[in-house]
Amino acid sequence: MTDIRPVRLAPLDVLSLGTIGLRIRRTRAVLSALGIAVGIATMVAVTAIPASSSRALMNELAALGPNLLQVMPAPDREAERPSLPAAAVAMVSRIGPVTSVSAVANLNTVARRSDLTDERDGSGLTVLASRPDLLSALDGRVLSGRFLDGGKFPTVVLGSVAAARLGIPGVPADGPPRQINVADAWFSVVGVLAPTPLSPEIDRSVLVSWEAARTVLDFDGRPTVLYLRAREPAIESVRAVLPATVNPEEPSKVLVTLPSDALAAKRVTERTFSVLFLGLALVALLVGGIGVANTMVISVLERRSEIGLRRALGASRGQIRIQFLTESVVLSALGGATGLLLGVAGTAVYAARQHWPVVIPAGAVGAALGGAVLVGVIAGGYPSIRAARLTPTAALASA
Repeated sequence: MTDIRPVRLAPLDVLSLGTIGLRIRRTRAVLSALGIAVGIATMVAVTAIPASSSRALMNELAALGPNLLQVMPAPDREAERPSLPAAAVAMVSRIGPVTSVSAVANLNTVARRSDLTDERDGSGLTVLASRPDLLSALDGRVLSGRFLDGGKFPTVVLGSVAAARLGIPGVPADGPPRQINVADAWFSVVGVLAPTPLSPEIDRSVLVSWEAARTVLDFDGRPTVLYLRAREPAIESVRAVLPATVNPEEPSKVLVTLPSDALAAKRVTERTFSVLFLGLALVALLVGGIGVANTMVISVLERRSEIGLRRALGASRGQIRIQFLTESVVLSALGGATGLLLGVAGTAVYAARQHWPVVIPAGAVGAALGGAVLVGVIAGGYPSIRAARLTPTAALASA
């Protein structure tokens, strides 16, 4: 007697067989996929929209300088001008988490609009020697002209308040630059800074080129304030080692500012949004899974005659299972892809209206596609098993 074995279905045959129900009942398939798409789109939107809002908030908090530290000498009554070692900038730049560092030095002199004004009238301004990389450390910008290039020529850049008090609102595009008097020497104004909210003392300062201060004003090269930025996770560790790094011989004579309160607010916000994302995504996936399961159970009940006929013609239980499981997965995958597109489009429109950066978390994309397939497998598992358990007689009798 010849053994009768069920035919092994090729992958294309499985796909063709599993999509029969979708092709025959197109309206129901579209509505079912739409239900899944709504759930997936909700999942993408409820993760991407808060992520966009979070990024906008993080940008605002980052503008407050949560990773900015200032290093300065401790007050010393015996010292005429308390300062830091000349090599402080180079030593701090060797700290791994430090991303940028610069320095200024108080020259303890007066800047005047003209040599005809009182020598003691400095308009409440401070004259600082500045390194050329100061703006990168402060995240500042030039409003007019350019910044100092580190050359030996006697040039200055004015803070926003200093420019207003000296009556120099900007640098002319053509013609010779305006000049001011610093310690009885003439300096050309090559730039005016925009306001620097993180360091208001810079707004009230006249910044002299570091090398020009050495050449013209007998500057000794010792800074009085360091500005540095470090990676946020390591900001506390960097702060702890700064005194010994800046002044190894007398670390107690070095003061370091505390991290900004914006850093704590930023970290709390990140943790809160992370928990929110996870909770909303799980709820959306649960809703989508229930919709798929409901659709597949109804499909099995309505297609009993088809199941009975296929079983009577020799289809095995495994083939019935794989048919309905494939249909469930394909239905979920189509809904997931559609939902992903809808969620991304909805997020982009909403973020644009709120003037937020559009952020689509990679995890949301992976969860939308992978989650949809996983939901299809889980939701189609019971209906496919139930369909496979129907005997040909029972299925045909109930049809």
